[in-house]
Order: sequence, then structure tokens, then C-alpha cells
Amino acid sequence: MRTRVGIVGAGPAGLVLARLLERAGIDSVILESRSRAYVEGRVRAGVLEHGTAALLDEFGVGDRMRREGMVHRGIELRFDGAGHRIDLEKLTGRTITVYGQQEVVKDLIAARTQSGLPLHFDAEVTGVDGTTLRYVHEGVTRELQCDFVAGCDGSHGVTAASLPGGAVQRWERDYPFAWLGILARAPAANEELVYAYHERGFALHSMRTPEIVRLYLQVPPGTDPAAWPDGRIWDELRTRLGLALQAGPVLEKSVTPMRSVVTGPMRHGRVFLAGDAAHIVPPTGAKGLNLAVADVRVLAEALVAHYRDGSQQLLDAYSETCLKRVWQVQRFSNWMTSMLHRPGSQDAFGHRLQLAELAYVTGSDAAATTLAENYVGLRKEL
Repeated sequence: MRTRVGIVGAGPAGLVLARLLERAGIDSVILESRSRAYVEGRVRAGVLEHGTAALLDEFGVGDRMRREGMVHRGIELRFDGAGHRIDLEKLTGRTITVYGQQEVVKDLIAARTQSGLPLHFDAEVTGVDGTTLRYVHEGVTRELQCDFVAGCDGSHGVTAASLPGGAVQRWERDYPFAWLGILARAPAANEELVYAYHERGFALHSMRTPEIVRLYLQVPPGTDPAAWPDGRIWDELRTRLGLALQAGPVLEKSVTPMRSVVTGPMRHGRVFLAGDAAHIVPPTGAKGLNLAVADVRVLAEALVAHYRDGSQQLLDAYSETCLKRVWQVQRFSNWMTSMLHRPGSQDAFGHRLQLAELAYVTGSDAAATTLAENYVGLRKEL
């Protein structure tokens, strides 16, 4: 087979890129190593920046999001036993939408399927040789010849691993804590997301629907989820959040390590990296999906310019353009993480500094605006 753009991975980055290219009349083929059921069932992020939600509307896959998603106009920071609301809409004129990443993926897959354009599940890419993708599908080894390759296959994907040695550099940071997360069938205890700093550690109250909550606790790296029975989790959440949580059946339980990774440049020849294939951010700032979408918007614009008038300028600038935003998002996510988590060896002085930081952020309009404009999503010109 031959296509203009071969896309490795059917996560948000790959699917959004394919949709943007489709609207510009540029053909593409998506190869995904997992099954459709697996891809649509992966529980991931649930916060869409203002611009991400607007883009889904713009290219015709936002109807269900607008029906079922929840528009939030603020978030709450809790510390010292009290809650402090950050009014996102008042401070920035923009909002966020709570809508699960897996739901975004379902909507994009449905649109791709309806268009009848190539999307192959259970198609494992085994090698990237320049712009040739070798993959196995239905037991047959095949090749896909491309003008360009978009590696949207995550942090452990084959695209980045196939680049020659020294082609890219990686900057990494591991954090001294992890998140124990649960998805539970229980009513939300607050109308908006709650980020809590507590002497026992960080906690987060979020939701996927009014009846499904997503809750997190700071735990040490390497924590075994089995060491946390459901009752213990609910008790600890109530303590740290200071909310009257109503317990319900736990649908999923997992521990996620906290780390930051940036790969640069995000391009080698005609192979481009996007989303988690190029960077990972700690989840505190709710930026993973949104940063992936920002990447492929830049890439799609560059590819459209190339096919429209032969211009290479935007393609050549792709990595530099994306990395400016990537590092800004890393800065914000690192700041949120550092402000809200208790290091295991923290002394009383450090504890007081964190409380002072939180008091300043919630007590100063200037500081609150800084948080708010990053949280709802940096504008394109930033």
C-alpha cells in the first residue's frame, strides 16, 4: 500500500491528526497494534482544555461531548482544612470540559469508520525504515509506503525506537511519588475538580460523569494496589480531601508513576513524533491529551502547507514550534506537582513554604490568573 501520511497509533494524537488531514483532502492510513475494544476501553485523562474542546466541535466530532461532557468554570484548591475556588472563566474568559479521553477516542474512531478511511487495528508495526512502515496484520507481514510518518504510538512505541542512535535527545525527571487512582460508581462530592494538599499527601477529586468519579491519592513509588483495600482508600480520600465522599463500587484501581520526559528534536527526516511518543508530563496539570492535540494541530498545518504549495517552512519549524509549548507545559505541570505533593523527607520549613505558596496563589488575582490561563490552555501565540 501507499499513502501520503502513515500514522502509527490510534490514540488521540493519531486520530486527531487523521481527522485534520481528512478535512484538508490529504490521505492517511492509521496502524494500531491493539484491538479496537482495547483502545476504546483505556481509561485515561478526562480534562479537555478550552481549545481542545473547540477543535472537536470544529471538525464535527463534538456533539456527544456537548451532550454528555461537563463544562467546568473553575477548580478548587484545598489546604489547611479550607477550600479556595479558582474562577477560570472570570480570570481567562475560558472554561474546561470534563469528558473522558476514551470517549474522545470513541467519537474519533466512529467518525473515521463512517468516512470509510483506512484504520487498521491489531496491526503491529515492527519497523520504521525511513518512510516505509513494516507491520503485521491478520498474520501477514505487509509494507506501507508513505511520504511522511507520524509516530503517535506512545512512550514505548516503535517509531521513536526506530530512529537512528543520536537522532534525538531525551530529558527526563522521575518524581518521588506516584498516584493511586480509582474509578468508582459514586456521586461526585463537588461540582468541580478539587486538588488537595494535606500533611498526609496529595489527593484529587475529579469525575467522568455525575455518577462516575475518578479519585487519586499520593503514594510512594512501587506501591502495590492490593495493599490498599477499597475501604482504606475511601477513608484516606475523605481525610485528605475534607469532603463527604459517598463510597461506591470501585471499577478500576491502579498505581501510576510520576515522571516528565521531553524528546527533541521531534522530527528526523520525514518522521515526526507527536504526543506521548515525544513527551510525558505528570498528570497534575491535566495536560497529556491536550498537549498531544496541540502537537498534531501544528503538524497538520505544516503538512497542508506542503501539499498545497510545496512549502517546507512549517515542516522545518515543527519541532521548535512544538517544543516551545512542551516546555511551558512541563514548567506548569512541574509547578503544580511540586506545590501540591508532600516529599517523603520534607521538613517543617518546606511544609510551611508550600502552604505559603498555596495561600499566595489563592489570595492574589495575578497568581490565580497565572494558574488559570495555563490550566484552560495556553493560547496559540504563547
